[in-house]
Amino acid sequence: MSDDESTDINESDESAAVGVKLGSTRTVLDIPDGRGGRERHSILTCLATYEDAITGEEKVLFGEEAAVEYPDRVRFMLRSGLPEDDDSVADAERFFEAVVDAHDVPEDSAVVYAVPTIDNEAGVENLKSVIEGSSIGEVETRSYPESLCGAIPAYGDDLDAIDEVFVSVNLGSTTMEACAYRRGEQLSPFSTGSVTGNEVDRRIVAAVEEETQGRVHIDRTTAREYKEQHGDVYDFEPFTDVVQQPGGGSHEFTVDRGVQEPIDRYIDEAVDVVANEFLPELANDHMKPYQLALGRPLAVTGGMACIPGLTEEFEKRLSEELDREVEVVSPEEPALAAADGAARIAARLV
Repeated sequence: MSDDESTDINESDESAAVGVKLGSTRTVLDIPDGRGGRERHSILTCLATYEDAITGEEKVLFGEEAAVEYPDRVRFMLRSGLPEDDDSVADAERFFEAVVDAHDVPEDSAVVYAVPTIDNEAGVENLKSVIEGSSIGEVETRSYPESLCGAIPAYGDDLDAIDEVFVSVNLGSTTMEACAYRRGEQLSPFSTGSVTGNEVDRRIVAAVEEETQGRVHIDRTTAREYKEQHGDVYDFEPFTDVVQQPGGGSHEFTVDRGVQEPIDRYIDEAVDVVANEFLPELANDHMKPYQLALGRPLAVTGGMACIPGLTEEFEKRLSEELDREVEVVSPEEPALAAADGAARIAARLV
Protein backbone atom coordinates (compact mmCIF):
# COMPACT_ATOMS: atom_id res chain seq x y z
CA MET A 1 0.00 0.00 0.00
CA SER A 2 1.38 3.45 -0.88
CA ASP A 3 1.95 6.25 1.63
CA ASP A 4 -1.42 7.88 1.11
CA GLU A 5 -3.51 4.86 0.21
CA SER A 6 -6.24 4.32 2.77
CA THR A 7 -8.91 1.79 3.58
CA ASP A 8 -12.34 2.80 4.81
CA ILE A 9 -13.72 0.90 7.78
CA ASN A 10 -17.46 0.52 7.98
CA GLU A 11 -17.87 0.82 11.70
CA SER A 12 -18.68 3.47 14.25
CA ASP A 13 -15.88 5.87 15.05
CA GLU A 14 -14.52 7.31 18.25
CA SER A 15 -12.97 10.50 16.93
CA ALA A 16 -10.02 10.48 19.35
CA ALA A 17 -9.08 6.79 18.95
CA VAL A 18 -5.80 6.09 17.11
CA GLY A 19 -4.05 2.79 16.45
CA VAL A 20 -0.35 2.66 15.59
CA LYS A 21 2.10 -0.02 14.57
CA LEU A 22 5.68 1.21 14.32
CA GLY A 23 7.06 -1.61 12.19
CA SER A 24 10.58 -2.43 11.07
CA THR A 25 9.55 -2.20 7.40
CA ARG A 26 6.23 -0.34 7.46
CA THR A 27 4.45 1.87 9.95
CA VAL A 28 0.66 1.77 9.94
CA LEU A 29 -1.75 4.41 11.24
CA ASP A 30 -5.45 3.72 11.88
CA ILE A 31 -7.03 7.15 12.34
CA PRO A 32 -10.32 9.06 12.04
CA ASP A 33 -11.02 10.17 8.48
CA GLY A 34 -12.83 13.36 9.49
CA ARG A 35 -16.11 12.14 8.00
CA GLY A 36 -17.29 9.83 10.77
CA GLY A 37 -15.33 6.85 9.48
CA ARG A 38 -11.77 5.62 9.66
CA GLU A 39 -8.83 5.18 7.33
CA ARG A 40 -5.50 3.38 7.41
CA HIS A 41 -2.16 4.52 6.05
CA SER A 42 0.89 2.31 5.48
CA ILE A 43 4.27 4.06 5.28
CA LEU A 44 7.78 2.68 4.79
CA THR A 45 9.60 3.11 8.11
CA CYS A 46 12.52 5.11 6.77
CA LEU A 47 13.76 8.63 6.33
CA ALA A 48 16.39 10.62 4.47
CA THR A 49 17.70 14.09 5.18
CA TYR A 50 18.82 16.64 2.61
CA GLU A 51 19.89 20.26 2.50
CA ASP A 52 17.54 22.86 1.07
CA ALA A 53 19.26 24.23 -2.04
CA ILE A 54 18.24 27.83 -1.24
CA THR A 55 18.21 28.18 2.54
CA GLY A 56 20.70 25.46 3.46
CA GLU A 57 18.22 24.18 6.05
CA GLU A 58 18.19 20.44 6.73
CA LYS A 59 14.92 18.85 5.64
CA VAL A 60 13.42 15.40 6.07
CA LEU A 61 11.77 13.04 3.62
CA PHE A 62 10.13 9.84 4.84
CA GLY A 63 8.50 6.70 3.49
CA GLU A 64 8.42 5.75 -0.19
CA GLU A 65 9.54 9.22 -1.26
CA ALA A 66 12.75 8.94 0.78
CA ALA A 67 13.46 5.39 -0.43
CA VAL A 68 12.97 6.30 -4.10
CA GLU A 69 14.75 9.65 -4.17
CA TYR A 70 17.63 8.87 -1.81
CA PRO A 71 18.30 5.10 -2.04
CA ASP A 72 21.98 5.73 -1.30
CA ARG A 73 21.38 7.21 2.13
CA VAL A 74 17.86 6.31 3.24
CA ARG A 75 17.79 5.05 6.83
CA PHE A 76 15.52 2.24 8.08
CA MET A 77 15.92 2.97 11.78
CA LEU A 78 13.91 -0.03 13.04
CA ARG A 79 15.53 -2.80 10.97
CA SER A 80 15.92 -4.96 14.09
CA GLY A 81 12.36 -4.20 15.21
CA LEU A 82 13.37 -1.66 17.85
CA PRO A 83 15.55 1.48 18.00
CA GLU A 84 18.90 0.18 19.21
CA ASP A 85 20.91 3.34 19.92
CA ASP A 86 20.65 7.11 20.32
CA ASP A 87 20.91 7.73 16.57
CA SER A 88 18.07 5.32 15.72
CA VAL A 89 15.94 6.79 18.53
CA ALA A 90 16.47 10.28 17.11
CA ASP A 91 15.65 9.02 13.60
CA ALA A 92 12.53 7.24 14.86
CA GLU A 93 11.34 10.38 16.65
CA ARG A 94 11.83 12.55 13.54
CA PHE A 95 10.21 9.95 11.30
CA PHE A 96 7.17 9.42 13.51
CA GLU A 97 6.59 13.13 14.10
CA ALA A 98 6.77 13.75 10.35
CA VAL A 99 4.26 10.96 9.73
CA VAL A 100 1.68 12.10 12.30
CA ASP A 101 2.03 15.69 11.07
CA ALA A 102 1.59 14.69 7.42
CA HIS A 103 -1.57 12.74 8.21
CA ASP A 104 -3.04 15.29 10.65
CA VAL A 105 -3.25 12.84 13.54
CA PRO A 106 -5.02 14.71 16.37
CA GLU A 107 -2.91 15.53 19.42
CA ASP A 108 -6.02 15.29 21.59
CA SER A 109 -6.30 11.53 21.12
CA ALA A 110 -6.16 8.16 22.85
CA VAL A 111 -3.40 6.18 21.16
CA VAL A 112 -2.74 2.46 21.39
CA TYR A 113 0.55 1.16 20.03
CA ALA A 114 1.01 -2.43 18.89
CA VAL A 115 4.51 -3.38 20.06
CA PRO A 116 6.57 -6.50 19.32
CA THR A 117 7.37 -9.09 21.96
CA ILE A 118 11.16 -9.00 21.88
CA ASP A 119 13.56 -9.87 24.69
CA ASN A 120 15.44 -6.58 24.40
CA GLU A 121 14.83 -4.35 27.40
CA ALA A 122 16.96 -1.47 26.14
CA GLY A 123 15.25 -1.50 22.73
CA VAL A 124 11.79 -1.60 24.32
CA GLU A 125 12.68 1.37 26.51
CA ASN A 126 13.93 3.24 23.44
CA LEU A 127 10.66 2.59 21.63
CA LYS A 128 8.77 3.71 24.72
CA SER A 129 10.67 7.01 24.68
CA VAL A 130 9.72 7.53 21.02
CA ILE A 131 6.06 6.83 21.78
CA GLU A 132 5.86 8.98 24.90
CA GLY A 133 7.76 11.83 23.25
CA SER A 134 5.38 12.19 20.31
CA SER A 135 2.87 15.02 20.06
CA ILE A 136 -0.16 12.72 19.95
CA GLY A 137 -1.87 10.72 22.70
CA GLU A 138 -2.76 13.57 25.06
CA VAL A 139 -5.89 11.74 26.25
CA GLU A 140 -4.15 8.42 26.88
CA THR A 141 -1.27 6.34 25.58
CA ARG A 142 -1.01 2.58 25.99
CA SER A 143 0.75 -0.31 24.30
CA TYR A 144 -0.40 -3.89 23.75
CA PRO A 145 1.34 -6.91 22.19
CA GLU A 146 1.37 -6.85 18.41
CA SER A 147 0.27 -10.49 18.23
CA LEU A 148 -2.85 -9.62 20.29
CA CYS A 149 -3.70 -6.48 18.32
CA GLY A 150 -3.25 -8.28 15.01
CA ALA A 151 -5.45 -11.19 16.04
CA ILE A 152 -8.44 -8.99 16.96
CA PRO A 153 -9.55 -8.34 13.31
CA ALA A 154 -8.95 -12.02 12.47
CA TYR A 155 -11.72 -13.07 14.85
CA GLY A 156 -14.41 -10.69 13.66
CA ASP A 157 -15.88 -7.35 14.62
CA ASP A 158 -15.24 -5.24 17.68
CA LEU A 159 -13.11 -6.87 20.43
CA ASP A 160 -14.56 -10.39 20.50
CA ALA A 161 -11.08 -11.92 20.66
CA ILE A 162 -10.40 -10.33 24.06
CA ASP A 163 -13.00 -12.64 25.64
CA GLU A 164 -11.58 -15.83 24.12
CA VAL A 165 -8.73 -18.31 24.57
CA PHE A 166 -6.69 -18.57 21.38
CA VAL A 167 -3.22 -18.76 19.83
CA SER A 168 -1.83 -15.97 17.68
CA VAL A 169 1.21 -16.18 15.39
CA ASN A 170 2.69 -12.97 13.99
CA LEU A 171 4.84 -13.50 10.89
CA GLY A 172 6.83 -10.29 10.86
CA SER A 173 9.86 -8.86 9.09
CA THR A 174 12.26 -8.99 12.03
CA THR A 175 10.68 -11.53 14.37
CA MET A 176 8.19 -14.35 14.40
CA GLU A 177 6.01 -14.16 17.50
CA ALA A 178 3.62 -16.71 18.95
CA CYS A 179 1.50 -16.41 22.06
CA ALA A 180 -1.60 -17.86 23.63
CA TYR A 181 -4.13 -15.42 25.03
CA ARG A 182 -6.66 -16.09 27.77
CA ARG A 183 -9.14 -13.21 27.86
CA GLY A 184 -6.34 -10.83 26.92
CA GLU A 185 -3.73 -12.33 29.25
CA GLN A 186 -0.47 -13.44 27.63
CA LEU A 187 0.45 -17.10 28.13
CA SER A 188 3.90 -18.41 27.15
CA PRO A 189 4.93 -15.53 24.84
CA PHE A 190 7.51 -16.70 22.32
CA SER A 191 9.59 -14.90 19.71
CA THR A 192 12.46 -15.79 17.43
CA GLY A 193 14.63 -13.82 15.05
CA SER A 194 15.61 -16.88 13.02
CA VAL A 195 12.38 -17.18 10.99
CA THR A 196 11.62 -13.76 9.53
CA GLY A 197 10.58 -11.89 6.43
CA ASN A 198 13.99 -10.23 6.37
CA GLU A 199 15.65 -13.64 6.19
CA VAL A 200 13.44 -14.47 3.20
CA ASP A 201 14.66 -11.28 1.53
CA ARG A 202 18.30 -12.26 2.12
CA ARG A 203 17.66 -15.70 0.67
CA ILE A 204 15.99 -14.20 -2.40
CA VAL A 205 19.13 -12.09 -2.97
CA ALA A 206 21.29 -15.23 -2.85
CA ALA A 207 18.83 -17.35 -4.85
CA VAL A 208 18.55 -14.82 -7.69
CA GLU A 209 22.33 -14.63 -7.89
CA GLU A 210 22.52 -18.43 -8.05
CA GLU A 211 19.65 -18.71 -10.54
CA THR A 212 21.35 -16.23 -12.88
CA GLN A 213 24.74 -17.92 -12.41
CA GLY A 214 26.18 -14.88 -10.67
CA ARG A 215 25.29 -12.37 -13.38
CA VAL A 216 22.69 -10.50 -11.30
CA HIS A 217 23.16 -9.00 -7.85
CA ILE A 218 20.05 -7.40 -6.33
CA ASP A 219 19.77 -5.57 -3.00
CA ARG A 220 17.45 -6.48 -0.13
CA THR A 221 14.98 -3.73 -1.02
CA THR A 222 14.56 -5.20 -4.52
CA ALA A 223 14.24 -8.68 -3.01
CA ARG A 224 11.46 -7.45 -0.71
CA GLU A 225 9.67 -5.93 -3.70
CA TYR A 226 9.95 -9.24 -5.59
CA LYS A 227 8.47 -11.04 -2.60
CA GLU A 228 5.61 -8.59 -2.09
CA GLN A 229 4.73 -8.17 -5.79
CA HIS A 230 5.26 -11.68 -7.12
CA GLY A 231 5.22 -14.10 -4.17
CA ASP A 232 2.37 -16.63 -4.45
CA VAL A 233 2.43 -20.09 -2.93
CA TYR A 234 0.10 -21.77 -5.42
CA ASP A 235 -0.07 -19.54 -8.49
CA PHE A 236 3.42 -18.08 -8.84
CA GLU A 237 4.44 -17.09 -12.37
CA PRO A 238 8.07 -16.52 -13.39
CA PHE A 239 8.79 -12.88 -14.20
CA THR A 240 11.51 -10.89 -15.91
CA ASP A 241 13.47 -7.87 -14.79
CA VAL A 242 16.29 -5.75 -16.21
CA VAL A 243 19.48 -4.52 -14.53
CA GLN A 244 22.08 -2.08 -15.78
CA GLN A 245 25.53 -3.56 -16.33
CA PRO A 246 28.51 -1.82 -14.66
CA GLY A 247 30.25 -1.38 -18.02
CA GLY A 248 27.16 -0.10 -19.79
CA GLY A 249 24.16 -1.74 -21.39
CA SER A 250 21.48 -3.80 -19.67
CA HIS A 251 20.80 -7.43 -18.84
CA GLU A 252 17.34 -9.01 -18.84
CA PHE A 253 16.82 -12.02 -16.62
CA THR A 254 14.01 -14.31 -15.44
CA VAL A 255 13.24 -15.09 -11.79
CA ASP A 256 11.60 -18.41 -10.96
CA ARG A 257 13.00 -20.49 -8.11
CA GLY A 258 14.64 -17.35 -6.70
CA VAL A 259 11.38 -16.30 -5.04
CA GLN A 260 9.49 -19.56 -4.61
CA GLU A 261 12.15 -21.60 -2.85
CA PRO A 262 12.85 -19.05 -0.07
CA ILE A 263 9.11 -18.72 0.61
CA ASP A 264 8.63 -22.49 0.66
CA ARG A 265 11.52 -22.88 3.09
CA TYR A 266 10.09 -20.12 5.27
CA ILE A 267 6.76 -21.96 5.64
CA ASP A 268 8.52 -25.16 6.69
CA GLU A 269 10.57 -23.31 9.27
CA ALA A 270 7.56 -21.40 10.64
CA VAL A 271 5.61 -24.63 11.03
CA ASP A 272 8.56 -26.30 12.76
CA VAL A 273 8.92 -23.45 15.26
CA VAL A 274 5.21 -23.40 16.14
CA ALA A 275 4.78 -27.18 16.30
CA ASN A 276 8.03 -28.17 17.98
CA GLU A 277 9.05 -25.16 20.06
CA PHE A 278 6.14 -22.90 20.96
CA LEU A 279 3.24 -25.35 21.35
CA PRO A 280 5.16 -27.88 23.51
CA GLU A 281 6.19 -25.03 25.80
CA LEU A 282 2.59 -23.81 26.01
CA ALA A 283 1.31 -27.33 26.75
CA ASN A 284 3.91 -27.79 29.46
CA ASP A 285 3.08 -24.48 31.16
CA HIS A 286 -0.67 -24.21 30.57
CA MET A 287 -2.19 -27.54 29.52
CA LYS A 288 -5.88 -26.60 29.77
CA PRO A 289 -5.56 -23.30 27.85
CA TYR A 290 -3.43 -25.20 25.30
CA GLN A 291 -6.26 -27.67 24.72
CA LEU A 292 -8.86 -24.91 24.52
CA ALA A 293 -6.75 -22.82 22.14
CA LEU A 294 -6.14 -25.66 19.68
CA GLY A 295 -9.89 -26.26 19.60
CA ARG A 296 -10.31 -22.79 18.11
CA PRO A 297 -8.89 -21.28 14.92
CA LEU A 298 -5.29 -20.12 15.19
CA ALA A 299 -4.76 -16.50 14.10
CA VAL A 300 -1.90 -15.72 11.70
CA THR A 301 -1.00 -12.10 11.01
CA GLY A 302 1.97 -9.99 9.90
CA GLY A 303 3.54 -9.04 6.59
CA MET A 304 4.46 -12.57 5.48
CA ALA A 305 0.80 -13.60 5.84
CA CYS A 306 0.03 -11.21 2.95
CA ILE A 307 1.64 -13.62 0.46
CA PRO A 308 -1.25 -15.36 -1.35
CA GLY A 309 -1.67 -18.96 -0.27
CA LEU A 310 0.79 -18.78 2.61
CA THR A 311 -1.71 -19.09 5.45
CA GLU A 312 -3.51 -21.94 3.67
CA GLU A 313 -0.25 -23.83 3.20
CA PHE A 314 0.76 -23.05 6.79
CA GLU A 315 -2.53 -24.58 7.96
CA LYS A 316 -1.98 -27.69 5.83
CA ARG A 317 1.62 -28.29 6.93
CA LEU A 318 0.92 -27.51 10.59
CA SER A 319 -1.96 -30.02 10.60
CA GLU A 320 0.34 -32.64 9.10
CA GLU A 321 3.11 -31.89 11.61
CA LEU A 322 0.74 -32.09 14.60
CA ASP A 323 -1.21 -35.03 13.14
CA ARG A 324 -4.50 -33.26 13.88
CA GLU A 325 -6.77 -30.84 12.07
CA VAL A 326 -5.80 -27.23 12.73
CA GLU A 327 -7.81 -24.29 11.42
CA VAL A 328 -5.97 -21.07 10.62
CA VAL A 329 -7.65 -17.69 10.21
CA SER A 330 -6.12 -14.46 9.01
CA PRO A 331 -7.50 -10.91 8.77
CA GLU A 332 -8.31 -9.49 5.36
CA GLU A 333 -5.22 -7.29 5.47
CA PRO A 334 -2.66 -9.02 7.72
CA ALA A 335 -0.05 -6.26 7.48
CA LEU A 336 -2.58 -3.64 8.65
CA ALA A 337 -4.31 -5.77 11.27
CA ALA A 338 -2.20 -4.75 14.28
CA ALA A 339 -3.04 -1.06 13.83
CA ASP A 340 -6.71 -1.96 13.29
CA GLY A 341 -6.83 -3.98 16.52
CA ALA A 342 -4.97 -1.25 18.40
CA ALA A 343 -7.50 1.34 17.19
CA ARG A 344 -10.38 -0.83 18.40
CA ILE A 345 -8.79 -1.01 21.84
CA ALA A 346 -8.25 2.75 21.80
CA ALA A 347 -11.94 3.28 20.93
CA ARG A 348 -12.91 1.15 23.91
CA LEU A 349 -10.62 3.20 26.17
CA VAL A 350 -12.19 6.54 25.21
